[in-house]
Amino acid sequence: MHLTLEFGGGLELLLKDSVKLHQVDVKPKSGQDKVTMCDLLTWVKGNLIKERPEMFIKGDSVRPGVLVLINDCDWELCGNLDAELEEKDVVVFISTLHGG
Repeated sequence: MHLTLEFGGGLELLLKDSVKLHQVDVKPKSGQDKVTMCDLLTWVKGNLIKERPEMFIKGDSVRPGVLVLINDCDWELCGNLDAELEEKDVVVFISTLHGG
């Protein structure tokens, strides 16, 4: 499944090459035909995060303070970890926690 992932608010610094925008291909788990947000977070942790995964992931979800949008809609309205993604969806991760 082709997805566009965008990282902002400093989260991009945790990724390989510190790039904000990623075009990725995520395969569903065997025996399933859909990719959920839970599947995507596992994929991101294993394939994009290069350092300090605890700044992005806490348990099975994102850390408090990380805003997640699926096609510009808050993921809490879409089902959080159970939200099913579709081909060409855009998922944005923004850290709302900043130093200062």
